[in-house]
Amino acid sequence: MSDINGVMMQYFQWYTSSDGLFWNSVASRAAELARAGITALWLPPAYKGISGTEEVGYGVYDLYDLGEFNQKGTVRTKYGTKQQYLDAIAVLHQSEVQVYADAVLNHRMGADHPEPSRATPFAKGDRTIPKGPLRDITSWTHFSFPGRKGKYSSFEWHWQHFDAVDYESENPDDYSTVYLFEGKRFDDNVSSEFGNFAYLMGCDLDCQNKDVRDELIRWGKWYLDTTGVDGFRLDAIKHIAGWFFPEWHDALEKYCGKDLFMVGEYWANSLPSLQRYISDVGGRLTVFDVPLHFNFYMAGKLGHAFDLRRILDNALVRDCPTHAVTFVDNHDSQPLQALESSVEPWFKPLAYAIILLRRDGYPCLFYPDYYGAEYEDKGHDGNIYNIVMPSHRFLIDKFLHVRRNFAYGPQYDYFDHPNTIGWTRTGDEQHPGGVAVLMSNGDDGWKWMETGQPNRSYTDITGHITTPVVTNCDGWGEFRCPTGKVSVWLTT
Repeated sequence: MSDINGVMMQYFQWYTSSDGLFWNSVASRAAELARAGITALWLPPAYKGISGTEEVGYGVYDLYDLGEFNQKGTVRTKYGTKQQYLDAIAVLHQSEVQVYADAVLNHRMGADHPEPSRATPFAKGDRTIPKGPLRDITSWTHFSFPGRKGKYSSFEWHWQHFDAVDYESENPDDYSTVYLFEGKRFDDNVSSEFGNFAYLMGCDLDCQNKDVRDELIRWGKWYLDTTGVDGFRLDAIKHIAGWFFPEWHDALEKYCGKDLFMVGEYWANSLPSLQRYISDVGGRLTVFDVPLHFNFYMAGKLGHAFDLRRILDNALVRDCPTHAVTFVDNHDSQPLQALESSVEPWFKPLAYAIILLRRDGYPCLFYPDYYGAEYEDKGHDGNIYNIVMPSHRFLIDKFLHVRRNFAYGPQYDYFDHPNTIGWTRTGDEQHPGGVAVLMSNGDDGWKWMETGQPNRSYTDITGHITTPVVTNCDGWGEFRCPTGKVSVWLTT
């Protein structure tokens, strides 16, 4: 990030079309996104997954296959071919939009061959006490990548490179057991859920194995050389030894000779857990502000019963703003997904005003919140649901305009009413004028706020309030907003 107010966008969702034209669509919108004020895109996993053209990207098969080899029944990925991906990155860079690649390092799926081994069974819900003794198993753990034939990397994965699996041929329908390979232990310095949450799914990488760490560093260097990306979003980091990422981060930055932005997904509604992780990695990574997301989620559910003065309580952005990536929703929290906790549509404009128009944090937009989305899928109860996620682009575009041009300088908070809160930014020498923001989850709201701009007229750019506000000789004005809305005031 530079001295401008940067904004990243998660430019995909779980139900992105699998027609193979996605990378072309990214390229076609690059200039439009840059004009709107988007400075970086987090793109979906670009490599071959277990489900071929239907794979979102988190069931990883081959990190080196970006849509180039005939593997898993297809050459292209869900999103297109390798060349289309590289072309999209080039167009984004031409538009001065950075690119963050989604790096899924922790688990592999869809092995090419089964292998015999010995392992100790553990319950998925308790990684501390074995379910039984060490025994012979057969599991799919040999990744030979026959379609790639050793191009880019001759490394093949075997059971020795993993610490555990959740499948063995004698009990194919047992989904309650994790098998820890002989001579292995679950990685340390991970989430303490289930006693030890190193194992997530598939063939879980053993980061205590030097060959594994060396191969992940080789891949990272290859990826930087091949794509020229500006950083990484790191998947499921609470399941990977915290001491590994400083090694990976430092090796890659030394190799490319520049700073790389890295944000990790540590899904925990716990400020102490996020603080501890940031400390463990020596501050090298930013992390997504999951507690803030859940504050938004509860605010939307409770309506006027939620105390808006508490909207930033236990949020990382308040405690450690330089390491917080703020977001409203993502592909895991969207309706019908594994971590479903979607923020109510009425509250999303308020949430986006908070992450885009305040001083702290690095905000991340979510594709469906900008463009809208409609899809159908099976719910957790087994029934089929049709989901419509409305577009909030009209207001988000206005917020982006304000963020880029006016949301600078000192910030004054007015978090003094349970249903109406606001803040002002007074601007700076390069960005004069500032902004005033007011929101309410109860009745129509009003509040006297200081702008630092005496005798100036302010207009609500959202259109919710049509009467201008004129500040007094001390720069104070009485700003207003309607029930359940946010108003954003600029000088005229």
